[in-house]
Amino acid sequence: MGLRQRQPGPSLLLLLLVGTLIWPLPCMSLKLIPYTPQITAWDLEGKVTATTFSLEQPRCVLDGPASVASTVWLVVTFSNASKDFHNPQTLAEIPAFPRLLTDGYYMTLPLSLDQLPCEDPEGGGRSIPLLRVGNDPGCLADFYEPPYCNNPLPSPGPYRVKFLLMDARGSPQAETRWSDPITLHQGKAPGSIDTWPGRRSGDMIIITSILSSLAGLLLLAFLAASTVRFSSLWWPEEAPEQLRIGSFMGKRYMTHHIPPSEAATLPVGCEPGLDPLPSLSP
Repeated sequence: MGLRQRQPGPSLLLLLLVGTLIWPLPCMSLKLIPYTPQITAWDLEGKVTATTFSLEQPRCVLDGPASVASTVWLVVTFSNASKDFHNPQTLAEIPAFPRLLTDGYYMTLPLSLDQLPCEDPEGGGRSIPLLRVGNDPGCLADFYEPPYCNNPLPSPGPYRVKFLLMDARGSPQAETRWSDPITLHQGKAPGSIDTWPGRRSGDMIIITSILSSLAGLLLLAFLAASTVRFSSLWWPEEAPEQLRIGSFMGKRYMTHHIPPSEAATLPVGCEPGLDPLPSLSP
């Protein structure tokens, strides 16, 4: 005859039930929302830059399991670090931006459901419903700013993101799927830019030649105008003979009469051109 198995008493069952209610397993309460974050579909320039990217807002996505005090967080990770991210269980465990450089992930852009309405507000249409990640360059420098900075991203990535719904205590309620890898634009290093003219197109060479010729012509015209303008200061033009000081210019007349000033002194009858009066003396 086998030993009778001991059944747990009522007090032990009550303890197990209370412990289950007080400490629920996170994996059993977390709901997966069939939504994948993605770059906004609006036709905008700069949707993806060297330090930012713009996501479409998760409108009417997390409303089901949410409560009035719920908050929607954005989780940003490097693409290869998304599998290492574990949802925080309290507000103190939420990783800030510096954790991206050490652990490869952080959380930012906490939004209430009021900021993510299902419909555009009345009289709207001017604002575009998007979330720009990495759009706050002065966040870390402001000591009064919350630690959950939306700082510019430090490298091209690639990155992956998901939305996480948390209650007022910081416990996760629901989450979306991870996005596809997002790679930022990467600028060229100054040393890699080729400046050899042989690699330029024919149109660019022609335009450059024309502009260089015009610049040379303008420079020559400026030098010529400056030379003409200032040459009169160094080499003044010769004054006309009529204006020379100490000289008298007049027309030469071949006349046979004596000027009036001399005619007044001649005796009567001695006017030029007339035979002298006959002398009465013997």
